[in-house]
Amino acid sequence: MKILVGLSGGVDSSVAALILKEKGYEVIGATMSIWGKQGLAVAEGKHNACYGPDEVEDIEAAQNLAAQLGIPYHVVDCVTKYEDIVIKNFKKEYLDGHTPNPCVWCNALIKFGVLPEIARLNGVVFDKFATGHYAKVEEENGRYILKRGIAPHKDQSYFLYRLKQDQLKNIILPLGDYTKEQIRKIAKDNGLQAADKPDSQDFYGGDYNELLGVKEKIGNIVDLKGKILGQHKGIWNYTIGQRKGIGVSASEPLYVLELRKNSNEVVIGPADKTFKKSLIANDLNWIAIEDLKEPIKCQAKIRSTQQPTPVEIKPLGDEVEVIFDDMQKSIAIGQSAVFYDGDKVLGGGIIKSAN
Repeated sequence: MKILVGLSGGVDSSVAALILKEKGYEVIGATMSIWGKQGLAVAEGKHNACYGPDEVEDIEAAQNLAAQLGIPYHVVDCVTKYEDIVIKNFKKEYLDGHTPNPCVWCNALIKFGVLPEIARLNGVVFDKFATGHYAKVEEENGRYILKRGIAPHKDQSYFLYRLKQDQLKNIILPLGDYTKEQIRKIAKDNGLQAADKPDSQDFYGGDYNELLGVKEKIGNIVDLKGKILGQHKGIWNYTIGQRKGIGVSASEPLYVLELRKNSNEVVIGPADKTFKKSLIANDLNWIAIEDLKEPIKCQAKIRSTQQPTPVEIKPLGDEVEVIFDDMQKSIAIGQSAVFYDGDKVLGGGIIKSAN
């Protein structure tokens, strides 16, 4: 069987390729090229991010790995699609006062979508596609199920919940049964150059304003009663739950509670006002089930670093209401709510509102 492995130049994808080759698969390496802003001088030199000008270094690292493993290697131009899908969504959501998660869109639509599709169009022949994500795919009763990786602090299923059945059917995730420490040891034991390379820490290493490309839009920072406490230069510079860098002095810590696009206001308040009991999610994608017909009790995550927490989910047509057993802090509109039944990913959606 021929396996196309998405190589990022990092340790995870490097070891994924190594593991698959040692299992006897015919492995082919491919890296998606997504950086198309060579004129963005401010971002030059930024490192340790998925999207940035140092992409050329990642491609060189992936190419060196392919040579070390003795596997064919391709660079796949995904720049235009990435701009049209990920960057446009990123801009729109931020300018609307939301907090998008570009990694979610990139994985479902670019990494597991455009990358293998364009590779095939370019004549690369393969049977399945693999990456270095810490998650698992298993077949149950004719349906392909996404499951959490065994290492709770490294599990990446949250970022993959938008994958469709036809994608899950054709992917392999070799690292789901490993911890990060084990992967780094395998890399060191086999002399892989990426063994000590730091993980990417963010979507973009520079100032988000560089990508948004908009002028300052002065507005008011207000409290819950509408009292003006200060001014801001654009609501997109703030995120829900933010405490530092708000630009307002007070006798108690204040947090960003709401971003109002229509009135161009940043609403701030005390810590206790950051907690919410429920949320509404739309733009749903179900994996373990075809659709949600009745209320269910399960677990959910509203951010990638969180451990799943008990919830009840109620169907509301094309949306769901997610009611938490325990109040949740700083639920951000635009982020993803991902639903779990133990280690199994039921599905998820985009957070529309919180109450």
